[in-house]
Amino acid sequence: MASVALRTFRSRARFPRTRAMMTAAATATRKAKEEGSIAGIFTSLTGEEHNALPERFKDLKKELWKDDLVESWREVLAELETATEEVASIGSEMVPRIAYSDLQARLSADQVEAIKKTGTVIITGGVPKEEALGWKQAIRDYAVTNASRVKGFPPDNIQVFEIYNSKAQVQARTHPTLINTQRFLLSLWHTSDPQTEISLQTPISYFDRLRIRQPGDAKFTLGPHVDGGSVERWEDKGMQKVFGSILKGGSSWKKHDPFDATPRIGAKQDLYHASNACSIFRSWQGWTSLSSTGPNEGTLRVLPMLNLSSAYILLRPFFRPLNSLSDSLKFEDWTVDLDSSAFPGSSIGKTQELNEKTHPHLKLGKTMVSIPRVEPGDQVYWHCDTVHAVENQHRGLGDSSVLYIPAVALTVHNASYLRDQRINFLAGLPAPDFPGGEGESKFVGRGTIDDISTQEGRRMFGLELFADEAAKGLSPTFVEKVNHALM
Repeated sequence: MASVALRTFRSRARFPRTRAMMTAAATATRKAKEEGSIAGIFTSLTGEEHNALPERFKDLKKELWKDDLVESWREVLAELETATEEVASIGSEMVPRIAYSDLQARLSADQVEAIKKTGTVIITGGVPKEEALGWKQAIRDYAVTNASRVKGFPPDNIQVFEIYNSKAQVQARTHPTLINTQRFLLSLWHTSDPQTEISLQTPISYFDRLRIRQPGDAKFTLGPHVDGGSVERWEDKGMQKVFGSILKGGSSWKKHDPFDATPRIGAKQDLYHASNACSIFRSWQGWTSLSSTGPNEGTLRVLPMLNLSSAYILLRPFFRPLNSLSDSLKFEDWTVDLDSSAFPGSSIGKTQELNEKTHPHLKLGKTMVSIPRVEPGDQVYWHCDTVHAVENQHRGLGDSSVLYIPAVALTVHNASYLRDQRINFLAGLPAPDFPGGEGESKFVGRGTIDDISTQEGRRMFGLELFADEAAKGLSPTFVEKVNHALM
């Protein structure tokens, strides 16, 4: 029976698209999230306090604890003293800027090292300015046409739109410049196990929303945070492997490799089916600018010290100040904390948030730097573990607008998400990880498959099956699993 099923699937695979892949009537395997907005996952947008964690998290601390973590804590605090001063003195200039044309050539080792160290990069040029501005105008027109149905945050004066399926977003996600950039960014990753089922040469789409932030806005204020899980970093066995070197103790934290994809593909970042929580392996978050925006104009802020901040965040729950009223950052004024269930900045079903009280040694008040000015068509990307934020007020004169478009590699799990995302796209519904509801299903003029002009674009959207290609890590066995997940 199994052999018959396999032959049936292989016969289907001879055809680029199938009826099952093209119909909006197919059923997504993922349960739809509750209707809402981006505020659902950020306490900094709602003013909530982080919920106290259940007692089982005390047991989790003890399970993960190793005496050698004391030495790790000592070393990380010592290095932070120097690193935070460096970031504070250099500021925004620490963020690497690379011309898109240079991606066609080979970047220097120093350029690659700067991207990896900071976990952030700006790619300038590539998408013509006029094209990017055209996307913004098309989105504005789309929102006006469907004004009675458009939702977002804040609801009384939307800055972040619950729009995923506009024609402009479809065109941007399949733009050759963005695809080439994403392929370059994925190439900075590697696998520690050659049997890892991933193609780092094959970017796929991950639908996200968009922002058109108006001058003066002070409501869309995202404090410092890390996406891709909160308590999951410690609770999920797969995430424990991702950060295994840090949790090992001693000086092993220095061996942590944030660009090793092997442990990532089996990790679960969303154990609680939270709205707005990314459930796949998204190696780089990113956006494409639709405006000329600089510091103090409602732009992105980043903490440009990827490895060191990751080590500190993972170690922080195991230590507390000796005196709760003291603000001393000295190693000797902190002690081991295994008797509480506290994981600072962590809540179930929320993102991992940070501030100067929960993570004082990061000195976020002076180390979170605004990215330098970007122009329409420029792209900005940050590693999935990079601490980032949004400026708390837009003090500029023009809008601060972006399309959120990340770099995501093809894996079997990612392909299964791509299937459900495709089904929702065809039906005009929000992407599976995001707030549910009717979305754009009744909107006039939303994007369709006719807005995708290339075979690569259709594959990125899960509308065509993948083909064997050894040079891209697409072995016959891997491709068969991926294509089966897409059906």
